[in-house]
Amino acid sequence: MSRFVYADNAATTRLSEAALAAMLPWLQDGFGNPSSVYRLGREARRALDGAREKVAAAIGARPDEIFFTGNGTEADNWAVRGVAETLGQKGRHIITTAIEHHAIDHTMKALEKHGFDVTYLPVDEYGHISLDGLKAAIRPDTILISVMFANNEIGTIYPIAEIGAIARENGILFHTDAVQAVGHIPVDVTAMQIDLMSLSAHKFRGPKGIGALYIRKGVRLPSFITGGAQERGKRSGTENVAGICGMAAALEESVQNLAASSAKVEVLRDKLIAGLLKIPRTRLTGDPVNRLPGSASFVFECVEGEAMILLLDAAGIAASSGSACSSGSLDPSHVLLAIGLSHEIAHGSVRLSLGEENTEEDVEYILETLPKIIEKLRAMSPLWEEA
Repeated sequence: MSRFVYADNAATTRLSEAALAAMLPWLQDGFGNPSSVYRLGREARRALDGAREKVAAAIGARPDEIFFTGNGTEADNWAVRGVAETLGQKGRHIITTAIEHHAIDHTMKALEKHGFDVTYLPVDEYGHISLDGLKAAIRPDTILISVMFANNEIGTIYPIAEIGAIARENGILFHTDAVQAVGHIPVDVTAMQIDLMSLSAHKFRGPKGIGALYIRKGVRLPSFITGGAQERGKRSGTENVAGICGMAAALEESVQNLAASSAKVEVLRDKLIAGLLKIPRTRLTGDPVNRLPGSASFVFECVEGEAMILLLDAAGIAASSGSACSSGSLDPSHVLLAIGLSHEIAHGSVRLSLGEENTEEDVEYILETLPKIIEKLRAMSPLWEEA
């Protein structure tokens, strides 16, 4: 294989040089436990505190509002289950959307088995919810609204500030899964009136295995992991100092370069979208304008998504069909079904997610390769002959 194009940045990103440089000292000589009182431990503690300050600054928070977790999924679970545990006596109604990541969706389903009532707001063809529908869904016993910042499959960005205002006006806690958004579009938890927010380092060129939950000061959540005093007693266990430092460095760099990086990636994304929409019976999924900078997701009629991904891989292009976290499932994406696609069409999905390392040559190679793959697969499909 002479050429390799990585176009699955929504699944994970390459570790940045800044993140690697920030991590190495704490993987080698700086191996001290940050809970220890001797020099090595104190140095690790200072690095941990410095990283917390950087992460907080990047999202408009205070350092004492940042709690490090193992990943975004853990942060989602902590937020939703924590509110349910803390406020379950006050009310047992939660509002979310029909197209959340499984980290939220499956957690909501689990809470329903324990007597909670969950409203799943429907979405339109672009994946948007109705703000009037959100207001109408609020009840006296509503304790939490959880709406993702941007969708991981179709890239649609949601009106988080408006949702935050609605929640605050009604005295309801607001959580957003911002795993796909942080480091890619502007995020300010204070201005947007966010109470709880999940993020994950490996989505913005940090390391895997480290995430964070923002908990607004004054919001009370129970400890998620017990057994020690780490993370102010909320999440016990020796901290992943190297991962935390790598996360902070990657996020700081991403936010500093946000405008330039987004502008570059959007140009590539738009060229990719325009080129692939020339293929007959192809549909862009998600909002055509208000979408993540690097997100380009499509459905191609009479084509199997998995076959496309395997042939793309053989041609040196890494992409995904639906979300990477559920790629082992034979069922079509719940997101694509929720926006109104049939099972048959939803099976023909491809997500191409670009990043700052991608080039115009990468896009041209995809535009040269993918149409030939689709033509080949359609030629073998009896459904295409009938169409």
